[in-house]
Amino acid sequence: MIRNQAYLSILQITDMHILGNSGETLVGVDTEYYFHAILDLAFSSHNCFDLVLVTGDLAQTPCDSSYHRILHRLEAYHTPCVCLPGNHDDFELMQQILNTDSISCNKQTVLGDWQIISLNSQIIGSAGGRLATDELQLLEQCLSDYPDHHAMIAVHHHCLPTYSAWMDTMTIENHQEFLAIIKRYPQVKAITTGHIHQLMDTNIGSVRVLGTPSTCFQFRPKSTKFGMDDTAPGYRTIQLYPSGRIESEVTRLSKPLSGLQTDTKGY
Repeated sequence: MIRNQAYLSILQITDMHILGNSGETLVGVDTEYYFHAILDLAFSSHNCFDLVLVTGDLAQTPCDSSYHRILHRLEAYHTPCVCLPGNHDDFELMQQILNTDSISCNKQTVLGDWQIISLNSQIIGSAGGRLATDELQLLEQCLSDYPDHHAMIAVHHHCLPTYSAWMDTMTIENHQEFLAIIKRYPQVKAITTGHIHQLMDTNIGSVRVLGTPSTCFQFRPKSTKFGMDDTAPGYRTIQLYPSGRIESEVTRLSKPLSGLQTDTKGY
């Protein structure tokens, strides 16, 4: 059920990096604490959402415990939620656990005049991304089946450069093939991604391309080498209008991260 007839309201969160046990830290950060804080802020600041979109790296330690705790927290808000995998996730396990009446890993979600297509860009054992042939076929099939619906595509890895040299080694390997499909379907209005742990808001032709900050630690923008940034965690809200218009903004917690080890060489 669409809760606001004027537009669809989407909450995007990404890159939570939940660990195997509550209270554990990653690069000094209690990632689960900030996951909860972001959801609390988002739901206290907005009247309602039609969909929560979780764009990958839900778990740093993908196991039953991490995904069950994520599920329990998301279910508390009584809002439909779609999750897609990032490079740190176990997608098979995600599909087993994140599989309830309200929480799913569905590839296609049709709401009003829009469809949201969720793609898997994971390469098992690699930090980089690629869209397998069946993912590209799914994308084209969804767009062909709903020619009169506007479309937003969600995928973990980025398809445009961030201008951080180390991060851009992990751009979707076959992004040109991906973008060529999108170019053939003018109903595609937006692509939104995770993975980059920083803000992106740009355009390729008439398509808006969004990158969303992590719910935990951020990466230093426009950096040659890996680097952490103490900018506060955030979430993205997206409003999808029947006309095809999109409005979107990022909101962050009011305080920077506590405990972040900015001198770390990786994670």
